[in-house]
Amino acid sequence: MSKWQIPPDGGHMESASGIYYQNMTLKEINDRLETNDLIIIPIGSTENHGLGQNPGEDTFLVTRQAEQIAKATGCTVAQPIWYGSHPNHHLGMPHSIIIPEETFVAYLRAVMAGFWNAGFRKMILLNGHGQDYVIPTAMHQFGKKYQVPSIIINVNWWFVIPEHLRDKVHGGPFETPFVHGDECEASFSMALFPEFINSEYFESAKFEPLMPPGHINKSGSALPREEGPLPFWQQVGGSPLEVVSTPEGTVGDATLADPEKARGGVNAILDYLERLVNDIMEKYPAGVLPPIDQLSMRPKEDVEAVMKGPFEEGGRHIYTLAYPP
Repeated sequence: MSKWQIPPDGGHMESASGIYYQNMTLKEINDRLETNDLIIIPIGSTENHGLGQNPGEDTFLVTRQAEQIAKATGCTVAQPIWYGSHPNHHLGMPHSIIIPEETFVAYLRAVMAGFWNAGFRKMILLNGHGQDYVIPTAMHQFGKKYQVPSIIINVNWWFVIPEHLRDKVHGGPFETPFVHGDECEASFSMALFPEFINSEYFESAKFEPLMPPGHINKSGSALPREEGPLPFWQQVGGSPLEVVSTPEGTVGDATLADPEKARGGVNAILDYLERLVNDIMEKYPAGVLPPIDQLSMRPKEDVEAVMKGPFEEGGRHIYTLAYPP
């Protein structure tokens, strides 16, 4: 029997449940840092998913995951990043709010710097949207700019559980391959936030890829590599514009969605995230990070000063090393 609640009894974004950083008092945050200094930063989008699904779907997919992990491990969750980067073929789709890559990277880098300065120096960037091509840029720019000890992990949840996203032809639970706002994504949404979904308005829509098969994978690179060695974002021109080819917002057949089809996948991703958090905290308990000399060639006294923080004698804030973030 699963330890996870599927579906959960609502969310925690406006709850004083000790899960969200922004909802806690400073005393509660300081106490949390003494026992667990890891924070999950959910990164989503605001994007058209069709008539029966909500534009916040990619965000709720990761906030609902993060909330259960926080309850199980004692870590903290940041309020989510609601607006994201989008691949070229999303351009112009109404109800998809597209943030330029350079703006998104700078914003995310600044968020990481702020949480590091607050004491959360272990971060999981939990992504729920097809912007996997840009988040690593922000993460590595932060590392190069500040050169301070930290543990920062980017998890794109679908890459962890590809076998649970596949169609039956490939050993998965679904009738159709995973694309967008379709049977697969709607099923996961119904399993995690059914109150924001209305299956009465689910739609089915088809599109014709502009490249021959055998090259570009489906969403989440869920197909076996030999059937699509290239992730969907490693091309321009191979996917038609959504606003032209699938104005419905659904790319696939959402009418086939069923939360039971996603149950195995939800259990699998939650099991993995719990293990990831616990493994990090076991190796690096609260207040402990990898050695300075293994991660930075800055003068040791400069790094030690910012690690103390501005309230400790001889300490400084992180922005004395670089600003803007």
